[in-house]
Amino acid sequence: MYDQITVMAKELYEKSVALRRDLHRHPETGWLEMRTSAVIAGILTNLGYEVLTGRQVVDDRARMGLPSEEARREHTKLVRESWDTPLTYLTEEMEAGYTGVIGILRCGQGPVCALRFDIDALGVLEDENACHRPAREDFASRCSGVMHACGHDGHTAIGLGVAEVLMNLREHLHGTVKLIFQPAEEGVRGARAIVSKGHLDDVDYFVGTHLAPLDGPDDGAVTPATYGSLATTKYDVIYRGAPAHAGGFPEKGRNALLAAACAAMGLAAIPRHSEGASRVNVGTLHAGTGRNVIPDYAKMEIELRGETTEINEYMAENARRVCEAAAAMYGCTCEMICMGAADSHHSDLTLADRAAAVIERELPDIRVSSVRCARNWGSEDISLMMNRVQSHGGQAICMRNITAMEAPQHTADFDFDEKVLEEGIRVFSAIAYDLLRDEPLHG
Repeated sequence: MYDQITVMAKELYEKSVALRRDLHRHPETGWLEMRTSAVIAGILTNLGYEVLTGRQVVDDRARMGLPSEEARREHTKLVRESWDTPLTYLTEEMEAGYTGVIGILRCGQGPVCALRFDIDALGVLEDENACHRPAREDFASRCSGVMHACGHDGHTAIGLGVAEVLMNLREHLHGTVKLIFQPAEEGVRGARAIVSKGHLDDVDYFVGTHLAPLDGPDDGAVTPATYGSLATTKYDVIYRGAPAHAGGFPEKGRNALLAAACAAMGLAAIPRHSEGASRVNVGTLHAGTGRNVIPDYAKMEIELRGETTEINEYMAENARRVCEAAAAMYGCTCEMICMGAADSHHSDLTLADRAAAVIERELPDIRVSSVRCARNWGSEDISLMMNRVQSHGGQAICMRNITAMEAPQHTADFDFDEKVLEEGIRVFSAIAYDLLRDEPLHG
């Protein structure tokens, strides 16, 4: 059966490349993945999956970091009027910002296996130079200032290839497959809404991945597990004061800019934690209307991170204390709006060893890294899904699929070797088949 998986993945390669490039041309940021969701829903529906979209996928109360209504309306217009969008599968709820898709394949009694693929892009202006392959080969972004600069277009293409392979293997599977196409991973905003909806509550096995560069610490094509992504909380901090003439009646003003600036300095003074790494960053500060007006409004965008969920909470508690004290000092009010959050994560080594054994035994041309569980110093809200599965006794891993990259992720000239699409389809399909096959093999 694994030989058939390899054959099917190779046959899907050109289709997967074309799909990845189509998604790359039409990048969409978190909660605006309207066209992307429609494309995914259409492919899964035509394959025969039970397809969930819109409010079936996400809990509205748990969505964070939503775009403005103006941004949502503008993007809806772009999708409908300027892009070749498959409108058959574009729903009103997608256009309202309820993005993301789940495909379910039920194959009788057996365990539930969830595979997760993130789908959103970044606010990056793509390089238009001819030395950048997407520009040279005409699949660069057609949405100015938005780009798939992290490989999520590749993740989505891998997931849809896996969907086709597993549908072809359904008579040999026992259990349920859930393919989770998650919105708004950037800024760690989307996973919580899917977890809150209950989609991970019955999952026995959970597998996710991220593309990673060849020049990293991994020495193979696949690292079967990662651990330790930094827990994080991201806030918009809004200060409101009172305007006044800066020269004539300064005592009547309440300077929101100074309150925010005081907070920015105070945040940098939070003591580091003795039990692990901690981070704080003030990314933006916008305030004021003119040099002769006391600023009555200021907005900061900040983030906290911690090596563990507990350390991150320590940082968040101190950040709230600092921000509120700065507001009181300048007679202003302070509102802290959570725009994204994720926990730390760990992969289950039992499942990682099983995945590694399947790859080594059945896909011997795909080399498994000698380090079976590698450190991840970024932040990833896949942690929320993994932790929910593990909380009721399930097993979860977050892998790395290693590939050559034109430039680092989150940069304007990012691109990757598309051979990883075929490898990714084979790896996910082989692991899922091993978990749900008639007579599972271990080790």
